[in-house]
Amino acid sequence: MTSHTVSSTARLSEQEAAVGFTASRQMAESLQAILVDLIELHLQGKQAHWNLVGHNFRDLHKQLDRIVDDAREASDTIAERMRSLRAVPDGRSDTVVATTTLPPFPEGELSVAAVVDLITTRLYTTAATVRRVHDGVDAEDPSTADLLHEIIDTLEKHAWMVSSENRQV
Repeated sequence: MTSHTVSSTARLSEQEAAVGFTASRQMAESLQAILVDLIELHLQGKQAHWNLVGHNFRDLHKQLDRIVDDAREASDTIAERMRSLRAVPDGRSDTVVATTTLPPFPEGELSVAAVVDLITTRLYTTAATVRRVHDGVDAEDPSTADLLHEIIDTLEKHAWMVSSENRQV
């Protein structure tokens, strides 16, 4: 190896170090899928929060606020992680509507029992999106996978707590 080759290799390593890790296209698409579901969960949670009626209204109303806050915070975490990895998040409403895996939310007032079932489904659907892409993300970047673990834990805990409202033994 000539000194010129060594020098070029050393500069390339310095350039790579200055840029840092960059997400692959597949990883960026996986994080984008999570992002749109979290944004939609936040929006649907607010819709439910505003139009909830019936017995145990107040408790579920407050619980929906926590779910909305957690979904909004998780979406921000994912979007900022994407930017850290030189991917471009797309949270525009038309993108969210076109690509979310969450089913549409019904309009109008809804009973506590109906909202419990609707929100539980949406929490598990969002968690399923995170689980579906987890292994691919983990193979590429375990640090990002750690963020996904926290999101899964939070979503599934909310699903358990909300669904318990309609359970009977």
